[in-house]
Amino acid sequence: MNHDHDTDSIQDAELAILQVLWEAEEPLPLSRILEILRARRGWADSTVKTLLRRLQQKGAVTLPRRGVYAAAIRREHYQVAANRSFLEKLYQGSAKSLVASLVHEGRLTAEDIQELTALFRKEDPDA
Repeated sequence: MNHDHDTDSIQDAELAILQVLWEAEEPLPLSRILEILRARRGWADSTVKTLLRRLQQKGAVTLPRRGVYAAAIRREHYQVAANRSFLEKLYQGSAKSLVASLVHEGRLTAEDIQELTALFRKEDPDA
């Protein structure tokens, strides 16, 4: 599967299914997926099956065996692509603008800022 997956094509409900598969860290039988999403979301079996079919069509889920599903995209790859898409859409690609927005809104604690500062220093040995 293409690692530059179009994250915009994955809807929130479909992402919930991918999260179940990522958490399992192994292919899951349909019965287990249905059980988990029935408990978490109260979804009908038909809803889950429809979402799985859509994810298959998008290449985000595979069937390694009949009735057994696996994520075809790694969580980390999805996160990178989703972050890139989010930054482009809302901050014109500027991570600095995103962080400034979080600071302005008071969303970062003093501890968060200390950890980020340490991370930046680690990444830039000249700092």
